[in-house]
Amino acid sequence: MNGERLVIALPKGALYGESAARLCRAGIPVPQDVGRRLQVRSDDGRAELLVLRSADVPAYVEFGAADCGIVGKDTLWETDRSVSELADLGFGACRLVVAARRSDGYHEGARYPTFLRVATKFKRSAQAYFSERDVPCEIIALHGSVELAPLAGIADAIVDLVATGRTLAAHDMVVVDEIARSSARFVVNPVRFRAKYDALVSLLERLHDA
Repeated sequence: MNGERLVIALPKGALYGESAARLCRAGIPVPQDVGRRLQVRSDDGRAELLVLRSADVPAYVEFGAADCGIVGKDTLWETDRSVSELADLGFGACRLVVAARRSDGYHEGARYPTFLRVATKFKRSAQAYFSERDVPCEIIALHGSVELAPLAGIADAIVDLVATGRTLAAHDMVVVDEIARSSARFVVNPVRFRAKYDALVSLLERLHDA
């Protein structure tokens, strides 16, 4: 590994385990479990990790608190933060979809209500999707359990990430349309990329090979 120390922002939750494993295989020995720690040195002291909520990774990279980071593409869709996306790391694959109750038949061609109500954590992506199709809708911002919204009658459809589809099936919901596909991405601060070019390119190459 290049001798220059790197500060790497990693997301808590579903992407952390594979991110840590990939870094380990790339020659950066990082712990698989950081507990409640938010700032961790690699075992060899040559890298520092910032363990953040996924939505905060782009901000820490943009403002230079981290040189680079790993974050889901779905997070990048929803942010205005200026970071450079250098690579698709290929793990954490999932789909952003429109889904609804099976009984409503939208997946079989039934027409949406005149003014559609859509519950989602992905406001920008949902608004762009329906605007491109000239479908008037109200976006209802939720932060969890969006599958409940149609069942409780506060929304006609949802926009959410789907990996296996088991959660939708458990609520008798189906995919109406796929909006986009997401996976883990390697992002950098453009200024730090120039300043630490050799170290960051070396890390990126090793992550690809790991």
